[in-house]
Amino acid sequence: MVLKSIKGIIFLFETAFGIVGNILVFVNYMWCFQKPTEKKYIYPILIHLALANIITLLSKGMPKTIAAFGMQNFLDDIGCKIIVFLERMAHGLSVCTSSHLTVIQAISVSPNASKWKRFKPRSAWHIFPFIFFFWILNSLVCINLLYSVTSKSLNISQPNNTYYNCYFLPDNLIRRWIFLTFMVLRDAVFQGIMGAASGYMVFLLYKHHQHVLYLHNSKFLYKTPPEMKAAESVLLLMFCFLFFYWIDCLLSVFFSFSLKNNFMLNTREFLTLGYAIFSPVVLIHRDGHMGKDLYAQWKRKTWRACLSP
Repeated sequence: MVLKSIKGIIFLFETAFGIVGNILVFVNYMWCFQKPTEKKYIYPILIHLALANIITLLSKGMPKTIAAFGMQNFLDDIGCKIIVFLERMAHGLSVCTSSHLTVIQAISVSPNASKWKRFKPRSAWHIFPFIFFFWILNSLVCINLLYSVTSKSLNISQPNNTYYNCYFLPDNLIRRWIFLTFMVLRDAVFQGIMGAASGYMVFLLYKHHQHVLYLHNSKFLYKTPPEMKAAESVLLLMFCFLFFYWIDCLLSVFFSFSLKNNFMLNTREFLTLGYAIFSPVVLIHRDGHMGKDLYAQWKRKTWRACLSP
């Protein structure tokens, strides 16, 4: 019981920390989106990524926290369908949005003479159709879960194949493999695009580094453009995504062919939330003024409210 309580407290802290960080990122970029700036097109992607992380933490972190405190069968049939659907939906949105962010960042740092520069978005309105497409795509990929998930309390005689207190009903084999194939293809395609864009950014950063060394040796003063610094942050973000994604995949395969160990299961549960928790830290570090700007904005609004009659 003590171990369950400790596990529940850790999950609660982990989930709360991630939600607060992502809300901070969400609010900051929503505020930046209102300001006139040349990079307005990148903010909807960052806002959408923070939203996907919040959905992940609420749909995956909170049920794990509640279950860790020993509360079983706290979800009914509709609750199971919503939680599992939102969790898989948020996973897909995270994959698509992270890949989209990598591609847009790679285009923004490409040389002006490059043919990729003509694909650079001119406004946020060029980003919204992609976000809408991601929601439609992932809804279609995950819609099968609304029919194949129910509450475990309604299937007491079927103890296996459970998720929290939710049960995956036996499904038509052909339909199950069709949707599973779509999920694998979605992840493979978007991660392939992410890898190609990340490799292109690494190549550009290497060329930029060589150019900077040449200028320093020639005793020229040179300041690194913000696009290059942003590219480094995005690369770190993509490394985190791939690390947590593939660690989760490897642990899933490991558990499929071996006896389940409580320590390994707990480790996997913590790691599945890693990207949603760590990504806002990278984004906050990317914009070091984030906290100061939000505090200044809150202070101005408070003074206006106090001075208004």
